[in-house]
Order: sequence, then C-alpha cells, then structure tokens
Amino acid sequence: MNTIFKRTKILATLGPATSTPEKIDELIKAGTNGFRFNFSHGSHEERLEQIKWIRDASAANSRTVAVLQDLQGPKIRLGTLNDNRHDVKKGDEIILDHAAEHNGNVLPVQYNLAEKVKVGEPIYLFDGKVRTTVTRIVSETAIALRVENDGFLMSRKGINLPDTDFGGDILTEKDLADIEFGATQDYDYVALSFVQSEEDINNLRQILTGHGSGAQIIAKIETKAAIRPETLEAIVRASDGIMVARGDLAVEAGAEVVPIVQRQIIALCRKHGKLSIVATQMLASMVDAPEPTRAEISDIATAVVQGADTVMLSDETANGSYPIEAVSAMRKTILYTQDNWPVNESETTPVTHLNTRRNAIAHAAVTIAEEINATAIIAETKSGATAANIAKMRPHLPICVVTSNPRAAQQLALTYATRSFVRADGEKAGSDLARELKAQHYFGDIEELIAVIVSGRQPGVVGGTDTVRVRVIE
Repeated sequence: MNTIFKRTKILATLGPATSTPEKIDELIKAGTNGFRFNFSHGSHEERLEQIKWIRDASAANSRTVAVLQDLQGPKIRLGTLNDNRHDVKKGDEIILDHAAEHNGNVLPVQYNLAEKVKVGEPIYLFDGKVRTTVTRIVSETAIALRVENDGFLMSRKGINLPDTDFGGDILTEKDLADIEFGATQDYDYVALSFVQSEEDINNLRQILTGHGSGAQIIAKIETKAAIRPETLEAIVRASDGIMVARGDLAVEAGAEVVPIVQRQIIALCRKHGKLSIVATQMLASMVDAPEPTRAEISDIATAVVQGADTVMLSDETANGSYPIEAVSAMRKTILYTQDNWPVNESETTPVTHLNTRRNAIAHAAVTIAEEINATAIIAETKSGATAANIAKMRPHLPICVVTSNPRAAQQLALTYATRSFVRADGEKAGSDLARELKAQHYFGDIEELIAVIVSGRQPGVVGGTDTVRVRVIE
C-alpha cells in the first residue's frame, strides 16, 4: 500500500514562525492537511494575506487543504500588572476588578467576573499555576479571592473558572466581529471555544447561516460542563466535529481525566460520523528542540490507534523553532502506527448504527473493499456526507473522494483516510478518477487498480447515494 495516505490528518497552527508563502508551501509538502488561524492573535489584514498564500500553495501542490478559524471565546485574562508581576502567598487575599488598574492587592481583569461567579467557586489564575477560591463579591465589578498556594502572576495570563456557569454567554463582541469577517472569507471550519452545551452550537450555527457562511462548526471541549456524559453526546450530535482542547480541559477538570475524555470523544465522533481533532502539546518539546520526546511520540500514536481523524500542532508550528520538523515527526509517527497497529480493534470500534441507508451502504463498501483487497474506495459525493460515513468505519485503505463542491473537498481534507479531488459531476466521475489516479501512478506501479465505487444514480444530488460497484482498471 502506498503510504502517502495518512489516515490520521495533521492540522498546523499558523503563526509568526510560519507566516510566509515559503513556509506554508513547506508545511504542505511535509504533510500538513489543514491550517488553524488562532483569532486570539493577529489582525484581519494578516488573515487576508495568509489565506491567499494557503490557497495558492494548495493549488500549486494539487492538494486540498482545510482552513479553520478558531474563535478566541471568553478566554478571561488578567490585565496589565505593574512590572509585569505580582507575587502571592497561600492565605493572601487579592481583588480582581474589571474597572481598576493594578494597585496593591487589586488586580485588573479583562472580564466582569462579579456578574457571573458565586462565593465558594474555584478560580485558577495563570493557567492553573495559582489556585484561588471566591470569598466575597466586593462590588458590581470586583470579587475577592483567597490564594491557596504560593506563586506569582503575570500580565494578561489566562484565568479558568471550572465551576462557573456562563449561561450560554460564550461569544464576545470580538468573536461576533471575527465571525462576520470570516463569513466573507474562504474558511472551511469555525471552532467555538469553551462550549458548555449543544445550545452554544445551535446559536453559532444560526449566526453563521445569517451571514451566509458554509463553514462547519468544531466544538472545543475544554470545560467541566461539556464532559458530562449526556451533555457531551448532545454536543457531538449538534456539531460537525469536536476538538479535544486538552490544555484548558486539564486545568478546568483535572489532568487525570483528559486521557479518558479523549477516548470517549473519539468514540462518540466515530459513532455519529463527526470529525475528531486531538490538540495541545502533542510535540511541545519541539518548540525549542529538533527532536521529540518518546512520550510525545507515544501520545500521537495513541491518538492514531484510537482512530482520531486529526492531530493538531499549536505553538510547535506557530512560534516554534522547528515547525517543518514537527510536522515531519508527526507524519512519520502516524504512518508507522497505522501500518503496524489495527485501528478498529474491539475496544475502539463504536456502534455503527446500520439502520440507515447511508450507514448500511458505507459499511457494505468497506466490507467489500477489504474482502477483495481493493486498492481504494472511491466516493462520489456532493456534500461530503457519503465520504464521512465511509470514514467513520475506519477502513484500512484510502478513501478517494470526487466532488464538484470545492468547500466539501476542503472540509474533507481533515477527515480520516480521505483524499479529495474536485471534478465535474457526471455518471462516470468515480471511474474516471480511478483511471486518472492509475495513469498518474498515484498508488505506485500496479498492474491493475481495484476500486470500490460508492455513488448515486443522480450525480451531484445531495442524499442520493444508493450504489456500490467494483471496477478493475488495467
């Protein structure tokens, strides 16, 4: 089997270390399947330039590439501190005031917490390094905290409130402006931060629809509220994909829960045919070092074995000294793992619910393809749903998708085992693609290409998939 097909895909965050046309081209060549724009940083003008570079590099390399807009959300931060530092000791009282500057034990905060928190709730400062408890509401804009451990604080560092109910108020004015901007751009996905319920997804979908956006929604799971079993599955059903945002999730819910939640989320995404993205510190040491640690390689391999669609790099490619090397290390790990460990072992295989036509056809296509040792499954699709349903069965061979919809092709760039091609609709679109790929030696030097083609009697019609065929191209 030709190993150019990574079944688990790579999503790279764009940042100062990679914000040039040359670096973007190198990242794609190294194995990047999609780019994340972190809207906590950067200007709209920078994004306009960067997306043009990505689309140009995508065309030059004949590779569909996904672009994800990651909204900042209510990432609450401290304001500016005098001398950029404030030391604290266990038992100290500090005041967080939305309407004040740093003065003694009064610290500025970029959000009015007095409107949301309750006495007794924990608040973690500096991304969890300093733990505190709310002791009283001081005023309409200020709260008092008791410090639970020695440490220090720095300007604009993050604050986590694991037990605070924001009541669905997770889209800030900045987010709304970024959504409006993004709707005019060629973005394939919008990632929503600090999701607490499926209503957060439904609200964003209404906003996107109102702006005429065709972007799909990725729910970032990083709160205690979101990982309650009944809530988590509802969020998976409502969204188009899930990101396991392990950094904030570890602070909010405890680092020990993250591996189990990751496994649960990947299984739920497979069950419902939704995209799964595993994120945060996958190759953190490669921000400063040219080689990964053994633990990091094991972390990537675990995500592959569990059946994740996509693994994500953050600081490694945004700010690191070795962004290309990080993507290459991730790619090598994915390829070796997928070729040496079956991903659909019993403990990771979800209930596939074959009681729908689309699921039954997808299951039949994968079963036939693996029984006859096919070269590839070729899916003709308009919306991408047919390909997604085949991918959730986690076949051990490539899924080649032919679609006339560029947006669907780009979104599928992050889907498990899938390589998408934009071609005109037609009754022989799948067979024509098979011949094209064989002529290009896409699967290496093979005497015949055995393709299982999944299609519909009405090409280009959404929801019309009803046929599985076997074609041998000599």
